[in-house]
Amino acid sequence: MLETSARLLKLLSLLQTPRDWSGTTLALELGVGVRTVRRDVDKLRNLGYPVEAVPGVAGYRLGAGASLPPLLLDDEEAVAVAIGLRSSAAGGVAGLEESSVRALTKLEQVLPSRLRHRVRLLQSVAVPAAQGAVVDPEVLLVVAAVCRDHQRLRFDYRSHDGTASVRSVEPHRLIHTGRRWYLTAWDLDRDDWRTYRLDRMTLRIPTGPRFTPREIPEALPGIASGGYKYQAVFRVHASAAAVADRLSSTVATIEAVDSASCLVRTGSNSLDELVLYMGLLGVAVEVVSPPEVAEHARTVAARLAGA
Repeated sequence: MLETSARLLKLLSLLQTPRDWSGTTLALELGVGVRTVRRDVDKLRNLGYPVEAVPGVAGYRLGAGASLPPLLLDDEEAVAVAIGLRSSAAGGVAGLEESSVRALTKLEQVLPSRLRHRVRLLQSVAVPAAQGAVVDPEVLLVVAAVCRDHQRLRFDYRSHDGTASVRSVEPHRLIHTGRRWYLTAWDLDRDDWRTYRLDRMTLRIPTGPRFTPREIPEALPGIASGGYKYQAVFRVHASAAAVADRLSSTVATIEAVDSASCLVRTGSNSLDELVLYMGLLGVAVEVVSPPEVAEHARTVAARLAGA
């Protein structure tokens, strides 16, 4: 006969199969009496599992509760969930990337090595139809884990101009902008906040000691522009609040000048994209810096006027 804890886990696994179970069938599966099944069902209910009685028969099924209790997954289900989370973390579903990384970090922490190998194998042969900058899933998971556990991190980093350096940081937050993953961290050598693109990082393992998290600023300019080839500052003739409704904090940082204008710092790898994106705000815009963006704005304006 199974010990009580093992029996409860087996009972939970049976109930998570979407069907109605009679008390007699459960008793046979568990090798106990019907009265023991009833007591075990009560124990699961006390643990927060919504086990419902089936009307008309002495049976049970697992219903939906007010909160999500722990789930038991078999090998195939665990692999399927891990693959789905990796795809979502890569940007497959807008708005779910960061929560997918958190869930994937928890799942991979408890996956047996045989299943972790299967997940990596399937991921290695699955080629997406289109993608932006590719981030190694292992890098993503390690960085997510050190952010969660407040551990220092060292890595080799390649900037947008190809300059290589070694960074030692206190990692704080992962941010996904829709096309790229960024890490916001306190750079120990530069004594300041920095942002780093994960696709430009090569981790140095093992990770460092734990640290006490610092208070992170509300706005970090590098997230909006630091990872791009071109960075620019625009004066927009609209209130900061109105512009903030149009531009995400991961796309631009906004600083109020007065009640009717603000400064917008943003970036792009394309001058055309940078100029046109700001032009589509529908209000008057001036290029503050750099001069090459102002010159390109005049070129684009002439091109559009000729159309």
